[in-house]
Amino acid sequence: MKKLMILFFLGIYAMAGFAQEADKIVGVWWNDEKTSKIEVEKKDGKYVGTIVYMIREKYEDGQPPKDDENPNESLRSRSIVGIQILSNFEYNAKDKEWKEGSIYDPKSGKTYDCYGWMESDDLLKLKGFVAGIRWMGKSSEWYRTTL
Repeated sequence: MKKLMILFFLGIYAMAGFAQEADKIVGVWWNDEKTSKIEVEKKDGKYVGTIVYMIREKYEDGQPPKDDENPNESLRSRSIVGIQILSNFEYNAKDKEWKEGSIYDPKSGKTYDCYGWMESDDLLKLKGFVAGIRWMGKSSEWYRTTL
């Protein structure tokens, strides 16, 4: 019984460590061009990212740019600021990465499968890809910042 209790508490401790690792992605990040800030949050057990800021130099007529490349015509008039570009990421403790997610590129209007990993506490690397071929895609580096 004593061994069982020890194993139980060790299991609880290990799960807490996994949760802390998984939540390292939570926060505000500059995109690789440092033109937008993306806030990553945990919602319903998955990680999502929303554009929360864009530098003024990208504004058009005093307004943030529109999502004019979106394949859905009804969404082309919405502002880039406020759109969710990361969706459905799940943390894989074994591989130490977030995967099974997708990333939306407002410049092209395309959505890609995506995974990411922490290179350091302040550097998140993401890779978007198509057709399930992870090695064939585009990488991006995001840098931790504040809102």
